[in-house]
Amino acid sequence: MPPSPLDDLDPNTEVFVSPVHLAGAGSRDVVFNILDSAPGWSKTVAFETDTYYTSPCQRVRIANPLESYYGGWTITFSEDPLGVPDWISTFDRGTPNEAVAAFARVLVHSLPGNFRDYFSDGKHYGPGPEQLIRDGEWEFVRGSRPHLNVAPDGHMALRTRDGWVHEYNELLVPAKSLWRLSAGPDPVHAPTWRAFFSGKTHPHLRAAAIAALISSTPVPRFAADIPEHHHRLVDVHRTAPTATVRAQAALTRTPHVPKPTSAINAPTLTTNPRPAHGRSRRQR
Repeated sequence: MPPSPLDDLDPNTEVFVSPVHLAGAGSRDVVFNILDSAPGWSKTVAFETDTYYTSPCQRVRIANPLESYYGGWTITFSEDPLGVPDWISTFDRGTPNEAVAAFARVLVHSLPGNFRDYFSDGKHYGPGPEQLIRDGEWEFVRGSRPHLNVAPDGHMALRTRDGWVHEYNELLVPAKSLWRLSAGPDPVHAPTWRAFFSGKTHPHLRAAAIAALISSTPVPRFAADIPEHHHRLVDVHRTAPTATVRAQAALTRTPHVPKPTSAINAPTLTTNPRPAHGRSRRQR
């Protein structure tokens, strides 16, 4: 295998990398910028390292505790602000922050309307996660338990647990979540990063994260940000491709992106029998 061009670069060299799912975590600023500018959201910094956000309605809480077990982002939603979360999504410290930013951007945009604009009859309804996977021609691994769908490049996978999943176990242990998205040279058995979504996580939010990860637009990184074992799996550019500049300009003009778009598509996907859109359930 030929050497990677990254091997000769200074670690502080700025580059543009694709695919997104192998680019490394990158800067948390892409997430901070969204949440810091979200109207009415509160922010708390603890121990000079850990950051916490709360929505104006007190139903969403977002945590970025650096020294926690997963070390990335945990996002919860509760119908009752003082109740047990209805759903929880966890992005570990290696997850590309573009996925977290996409999830957060659509969450901030859809929360004031209680997500109804993103239901099947809503004005912002778009392709769900299953549709993105099918359209991207991911390969369903026949006979897999839990069910697995693997991206065309073989380096990102969606694991879906089969059978009944206890919702409280999902809330307590992210690894027991209904869905796990992961990537790396071996995305199934030894992933570089993992993102977990409990069963009640709204489809439009999961779709936003997946759409960001499968985007063909290169993302900015310092050379040191890219995991060494990914060097020969990524494409690297020293300057921003025209498409990247245009995409960044579009995001600047549009603070909320209601309909995630896909750059890839997938075959047989085993979907969970739960309702596609979890409207408000009972308060605890």
